[in-house]
Amino acid sequence: MERYNKSVGKQLIYESYDKLLKSWGIDFEEKDIETTFGSTHIIRVGDPTLPPLLLFHGTADNSAMMWIYNIRMLSGKFFIIAVDAVGGSGKSEPNDNYYKHFNQIVWIDELLASSEIHRTNIAGVSYGAYLSYYYALKRPNKVEKAICMAGRIPSSQFEVISKMMTAFLPEALFPTEKNCKKLLRKLSGPNYSVFEENEDLMKHWYYLLKYFNNQSMMKHKIEIHANHEIFALKDKVLFLIGKYDRLSNYPKAIKRLEDNNIMYKIIEDAGHAINHEQADVINMEIIKFLK
Repeated sequence: MERYNKSVGKQLIYESYDKLLKSWGIDFEEKDIETTFGSTHIIRVGDPTLPPLLLFHGTADNSAMMWIYNIRMLSGKFFIIAVDAVGGSGKSEPNDNYYKHFNQIVWIDELLASSEIHRTNIAGVSYGAYLSYYYALKRPNKVEKAICMAGRIPSSQFEVISKMMTAFLPEALFPTEKNCKKLLRKLSGPNYSVFEENEDLMKHWYYLLKYFNNQSMMKHKIEIHANHEIFALKDKVLFLIGKYDRLSNYPKAIKRLEDNNIMYKIIEDAGHAINHEQADVINMEIIKFLK
């Protein structure tokens, strides 16, 4: 499966990716890790003697755009490993095994082993939030704590699909620059300007909507868990949810967290792009919970 609709699209995405990375304004190391499912691109930042923090972006996003407003503060407290999801829009390159039998847990196991990390903190946004709590459920001995931003624990596949369709359609089907801005405002709270006024960030997101084939990430399945399973996340996982996030802040999702005594906080003036819209607040919440 081609991950990009046009070869020029891949070039524009990679060039703007590199431009966003440079705008981080800090030292970083890019590295490609060979896994069972292809080459996984990671970005390492900070002092390796600090506690590790594994970062996962959302569907059709990548590390360069996701952590642009968080990386400086977080890398002062943690050794950061920001992962481009294999099959996603970053620099990771999936192989045939990915398309045949991708396994998220094995994949993350191999990423940690490559950095000789035996136990880690983990955080993610949107689909990255799912990876964070999912890995904490499946590998509790390997996860210290987990932060789930702009995420929820769905009760059914219908819940997952219906919320995604409501949030992203029809704008994502017609990725013009005008619709790109319209979708951003639809997904965000009142503080969308921190995203919209960053020309490089908006241009990169437009390229992703226009040229990246979202079907490439369909191998990243979401498993539905019963209450007796997710209760194990109590005291280990914190959900940070934007007040205006239609994908994670709705009664059924909040009730599921409350019924299972899973910690969560509603972040004012934030939507689905929570860590962009309220970067300082989110950075402090992450540090406070993990430290």
